[in-house]
Amino acid sequence: MPAVMSIELRDLHFHAFHGLYPEERKTGNDFRVWLQVDYTPPEEVITAIEDTINYAILFDLVQKAMQNPVELLETLVMEIAGSIHVRFPQVIKISISVHKLHPPIARFTGEVGVKYEKEY
Repeated sequence: MPAVMSIELRDLHFHAFHGLYPEERKTGNDFRVWLQVDYTPPEEVITAIEDTINYAILFDLVQKAMQNPVELLETLVMEIAGSIHVRFPQVIKISISVHKLHPPIARFTGEVGVKYEKEY
């Protein structure tokens, strides 16, 4: 079985304007993102950034997606996964979750979220 390397970005926080309702698009909400990207590393020890998946670029891709409002979190996670795979075709699996920290639901305490996993 080949080795698998995972790159993780944990507990990223954003204020963004995703949601179905006009007030969400106007005032925004706080979101938390967790991302794990798996790939098969080269046989030799990784000593150059070109031989791995640059987590700064991953962050940039997530940040750009968070700035582009969509109605559904499902759309958001699928679009982020797609943009990551386009930029890094060596990815064999992506796991991403996005949580809305203050959902507009009467008497609701807690957060809501969507998790998406895709193998390539």
